Amino acid sequence: MAALQLLRQRQPVKFTAFYSSQLGGIVTDPALMVLPFDDHMVHRGHGIFDTAGLVNGRIYDLEAHLDRFLRSADHSALALPCSREEMREIIIGTVAASGQRDGAIRYWISSGPGNLDLTPAAGAEPAFFVMVFPGLVYPERWYTQGLRVMTTTFPIKPSLYAITKSTNYLPNVLMQLEAKRAGLDNGVFLDANGNVGESSNMNVGFVSSDGVFRHPKFDHILAGCTALRALDLAPKLVDRGLLAGVEVCDIPAAEARTAREMLLMGSSVRVAPIVEWDGHAVGDGKPGPVAKALLELIDEDMRTGERLITVDY
Repeated sequence: MAALQLLRQRQPVKFTAFYSSQLGGIVTDPALMVLPFDDHMVHRGHGIFDTAGLVNGRIYDLEAHLDRFLRSADHSALALPCSREEMREIIIGTVAASGQRDGAIRYWISSGPGNLDLTPAAGAEPAFFVMVFPGLVYPERWYTQGLRVMTTTFPIKPSLYAITKSTNYLPNVLMQLEAKRAGLDNGVFLDANGNVGESSNMNVGFVSSDGVFRHPKFDHILAGCTALRALDLAPKLVDRGLLAGVEVCDIPAAEARTAREMLLMGSSVRVAPIVEWDGHAVGDGKPGPVAKALLELIDEDMRTGERLITVDY
C-alpha cells in the first residue's frame, strides 16, 4: 500500500474519486484506484470508455456520451454490467463524492477478469468503472496562436474500430508520438481514398474557400460528441454571416488544403484553430473567426445550455 501511495504521489494528475463495480463502491484514495491485471481490458484491450465534461458542478452532454458508450459496447460484444439508468446514477454519485466542480468524468466497461486468454473467462462478470479528474489541459497558445499538425504516416483504423471508442488507442498514440518527434502538436489521418479522417483523439473540420463549414462523414471516424454539437450550433454562424453553410461530406485532402480555416474539436480541447498543416499555412496562417466563434458557442452551451445535469454535492 505504501508503494502504491508513493507511486500516486509522483503522478501529475490528481484523481478525486473512482467507482469500481469490482470494489463495490467509490474510493477517493488514488492508491486504491486499481483493477485486476487479468482483466481483459488490461491485457487484451477488450473494453470501452467515454468522457463527459464537468463545468461548475454540472455534467455536460452526458446523455449523448452514454448513447455512444452503449453503441461502443454493442460493437465490442460487451455485456452491460448494469442498466443505462444505473450507470447514469453511478456517474452522478461518483462526481458528488469527488467534491470536484470542474474537470472531466471518464468511465469504462471491461469484459472482466479470470484468465489470460483471448476470450473472457467462463462466468466472467463485466465491470464498470468511473474516474473523476481535473481533465486534460492544453496549452493556451493552441487557442491564441493555433496548432501545427502533420499528415501521419500511420494508417487510419478500419471503420468498425474507428467508430468504436475502445481502449485500444495504439494508432492514436503512435500518431501523437510521431507529431511530437517532429516538433508539432498533432497529426491527421487520411483514409485509403485520400479523404481527411480525424486527429489523434479529436475531430477535424474545415471552413472551405466558399465559406462552408465542412466535416468528414462519421462512417469511418469516431462520432465526436463535441463535433456533433458544433454541427448543431454552427447554423447560428450562418445567421450571423460568418458561414455560408454547414455540410458533412467526404473531404479530399487536396480540397481541404485550400480551406480558410482548419479546426480541431473534442471534449477536452473544445474547439481550437489549426494554422499549419504539413509545413504549409492554413488560410492566412492565423486563428480564424469561425474557430473563435464556435469555441464561444460551445463554451456558452457548456455553461448555460439545455444539456446540463446538476450534481447534488
